[in-house]
Amino acid sequence: MSETQVADEQFYRSFKRFLERVNETPPDARVQRTPFGEELSDFLGADAEALPVVVEEFASYRIVDADIALEEIAGRGEARLVGVAGGSAHAHAGLAELISSPHLPFKAGPAEFAEKATGPKTTRQVVSFGARLLSYRGARVVIMQRASRPDMGRPQSQLEVLTAAEPALVSELLGEVRSLMVERSVLRGKVLAFESSDFRMDAGATFLERPDVAEGDVILPFGVLESVVAHVIEIGRQREVLLAAGQHLKRGVLLYGPPGTGKTLTVRHLLSRTEGVTAVLLTGSSIQHISAAAELARTLQPSIVVLEDIDLVAMERHASPQPLLFEVLDALDGLDGDADVAFVMTTNRVQVLERALVSRPGRVDLAVEIALPGRPERLRLLEKYATGLPFSEAALAEAAQRAERTTGSFSKELVRRAVLTAARNGVEVDDDILLHELDDLMSAQSALTRRLLGDGSETDGIGDDSDDEGGMPGGAAQARAALFEGTGPGRYSTSYVPIGTQSDFGWTAHVHASGDSYQPGATSVPSGPEHPDTKHPDTQRPDTQWPDGA
Repeated sequence: MSETQVADEQFYRSFKRFLERVNETPPDARVQRTPFGEELSDFLGADAEALPVVVEEFASYRIVDADIALEEIAGRGEARLVGVAGGSAHAHAGLAELISSPHLPFKAGPAEFAEKATGPKTTRQVVSFGARLLSYRGARVVIMQRASRPDMGRPQSQLEVLTAAEPALVSELLGEVRSLMVERSVLRGKVLAFESSDFRMDAGATFLERPDVAEGDVILPFGVLESVVAHVIEIGRQREVLLAAGQHLKRGVLLYGPPGTGKTLTVRHLLSRTEGVTAVLLTGSSIQHISAAAELARTLQPSIVVLEDIDLVAMERHASPQPLLFEVLDALDGLDGDADVAFVMTTNRVQVLERALVSRPGRVDLAVEIALPGRPERLRLLEKYATGLPFSEAALAEAAQRAERTTGSFSKELVRRAVLTAARNGVEVDDDILLHELDDLMSAQSALTRRLLGDGSETDGIGDDSDDEGGMPGGAAQARAALFEGTGPGRYSTSYVPIGTQSDFGWTAHVHASGDSYQPGATSVPSGPEHPDTKHPDTQRPDTQWPDGA
């Protein structure tokens, strides 16, 4: 027998004797109450090992709300906060294991704290791991408070309640905690972006600055912005009247059209006009958290939920038999009619969504096409970006006339190039330079540049909705109905969808305005070829947040 074989044989025999001794050890000798368990038992006046532990889990982004609620309850009488000493081993142990353990004699120590955001620029120090020893309704209670640790397999925050009192008292206590988490929530009235993480299955949340976009900055055909504002904002303002008349409040809006036409800017304007309304932004992979977003919106209503580039999930592969899009539609339909929640969706490729929406009517009740700007809108865009520059009205009008099938990004870049060219040549910018730069941008050699600035071409699944300010993401609105593809460049359509009125393309009735003219009240069924079935590539853009200063 070789030396290696002899050593292996000795190890096997030693390990076998160890296992035999472990099995022969009486249970009472293996599990012992820890010093931490002794302290909890002394406080409760009962054997902590024999008491049941009730666990309450909640989303990681609600830890601040839970901390505020528990601090209020603890402040009503004598209370103290203790932690657990002994390194990081306690992070993997439940409360029962902290009370009794065969190997680790957990001891009381200082509680652990963490800085958590309460707004875009504010934070609060919360208990991330610690036991609150307090009295509730005359009974002594231990509440172990833990923040989420997705890196350690705990994706949600958690409360563990231990008491010798009746189970009904625990239910009452947790019920009050939930109520206070809603009443005192730091999320209420804020703008939040849900985000995914490599460590967690649930959503994380980031606070965003509420955008400041004036009505004059949103350049759309006459009546378009007004119709969206009326549906998203005015319904909430008339809440009491509508409820008294038996009408529902929840609503859904779809903004559709080519990239770069102002869908996101419209959403940002809605958010700027809804101070105090909770807004949740979902985009890219974070749309998978629609159920959590809808629940949060219901809890903290009045609320707005924004789903940007919803077409990106229309054909997304999913673990369930239904695509993610149907989970989104279920979330839209899952709220009660009296919930003051608005869902706002944006898409560059409405044809990808049409079949799903028509097959499930009642989810969207306003579809608005944000099409390529017509000549009047192009002129307004040029005037906006040329403010303070010495261009004549005639030159701006000519540029607007010639720059067909271009977006606000094109107008912005045209003016910038004119100013830059003048600076390079040491002269003052004028009409000739502006029109020369227009010739260059409209030339065949600049076709790709025009496409990148937005010209209504197919996006091949790219799907980024860059708005007139450079493609900044936005957030807002919810409810019921159906839609169909737009009626062509230079037009917009406002679709008030009467439930039960069906056209060849779905459930819809449209009000059209084309280019330079607007005919209020003109109603028609859209003309044009039937929409082909469109396959969407399996692509998703990364999660997006408000840019600094947005």
